[in-house]
Amino acid sequence: MEKLNFDNGDKIDIIGLGTWKSENEEIKNAIHAALDAGYRHIDCAYVYGNEAAIGEALQSYFANNPLNREDIWLTSKLWNTAHLPKHVQPALQETLDALQTDYLDLYLMHWPVAFQPDLKGFPSDSDDFLSLNEAPLLDTWEAMLQLKHDGLIKHAGVSNFSEKKLRHLIDKASERPEMNQIELHPYLQQDDMLDFAKAKDIRLTAYSPLGSKDRIPQMKAPDEPSLLENEVIKSIADKHEATPAQILIKWAIDRKTVVIPKSTNPDRIRQNIASLKVELDETDHQKISELDKHFRYVHGKFFETEDGKYENIFDE
Repeated sequence: MEKLNFDNGDKIDIIGLGTWKSENEEIKNAIHAALDAGYRHIDCAYVYGNEAAIGEALQSYFANNPLNREDIWLTSKLWNTAHLPKHVQPALQETLDALQTDYLDLYLMHWPVAFQPDLKGFPSDSDDFLSLNEAPLLDTWEAMLQLKHDGLIKHAGVSNFSEKKLRHLIDKASERPEMNQIELHPYLQQDDMLDFAKAKDIRLTAYSPLGSKDRIPQMKAPDEPSLLENEVIKSIADKHEATPAQILIKWAIDRKTVVIPKSTNPDRIRQNIASLKVELDETDHQKISELDKHFRYVHGKFFETEDGKYENIFDE
């Protein structure tokens, strides 16, 4: 398995199992199938609502196989209701309890957006949000770094952060984020972010690498383009006797980004990790580079408020 290095020598597998949109029972089977296939990296989040099922699956696997917690890289994410510093450690503890572990390998601030701490579900109006003056990103970030200093997490990072927001933390915080998890695929290649992250020693994780066709209808745009049905991707797949998904995953790996394709289908789980065997050539990469549309499947507009408390989440 190819890996990316952290400054302290820790290594993260470049392919992880994504768990967004995975129901409790199906994720249990998916975890077992993934570990059997060679995955050792699982990407979780509190808001996905399935961390307890993942914890159960891990414990049952450990009980019957020669693996233990130290063999697995677990990432999770701080949800938007827990941005006030006093809520950060309790939020992490809830995730640790659900996953049945006493530490995370990586903890990310899920969005640069804060909700009222008592909010259940999703905001219905602007009053359900805390502004970034009320819950500054820097304060939330420093509280996350305290978790690292306390030994509850090994690495700290962010998700869905623009270059502008990353610069703010780099300039103001005691430590920079070690990871930024963002949407990355051939329709949203973000070369500037790739260059910036490399220059600042920040690793990137690519989410929705296959286009996230199974996300909820409210997040979908009419007539949105399909990555898996793209003719260029399909032709490259045919050339290499691979699947379109394998081409998309290997493209992300070749860019030295961690990639977390989600599947609960054991065959696809095995196919996804087999992407490592695909060898894309310079012509393949050139063809894929021409597909960029700067198109987001996860556009972030669901966080925008009419009063301007939140707008232009990605600073574009």
